[in-house]
Amino acid sequence: MLLTEIDHVAIAVRDLDAAIDYYERAFGATVEHREIIETDGVEEALLNVAESYIQLLTPTRETSPVAKAIAKRGEGLHHIGYRVDDCAEALAAMIAAGATPIDTVPRPGSRNTTVAFIHPKGSFGTLIELVQESAKGH
Repeated sequence: MLLTEIDHVAIAVRDLDAAIDYYERAFGATVEHREIIETDGVEEALLNVAESYIQLLTPTRETSPVAKAIAKRGEGLHHIGYRVDDCAEALAAMIAAGATPIDTVPRPGSRNTTVAFIHPKGSFGTLIELVQESAKGH
C-alpha cells in the first residue's frame, strides 16, 4: 500500500480569516501552520485533526487554480491530500494505473513537503495531491 494516511482535506475559501474563525468557533480548532505558497498562488492555514489536517486555501492571485475553482464551482471541497513515503514512486504507480498527472515530477510543497497533483479526469472526479513529508515529519 503506497498510501500511508490522509494528509489533508483541502477546502477552498474566499476569506481565509473568516474560515479560520468559523473553524475555531465551531470545533475549537487552532491553526498549526499558515503559509503563502507563491508558486501555487494560495495562502493556506492547516488545522490539525489527529495526524491529519483540514487545509483552508484562499487564492492570492486571480490566475491561481484555487481562484479559478472558486469562480467556477464556488467555495468548498477542493482536493484530498494522501500521505506517501515516496512521492515519485506513488506518482509513477498512479500514472501506470491510468492517472492523468498535473505534475509530471514531484515538486516542493508547503511545510517542507514534496508533492505532486493528479488531475480529477483520471481519478473518478477527485483532484489528488500526493504528499511526502520531510525526514523530520510534520
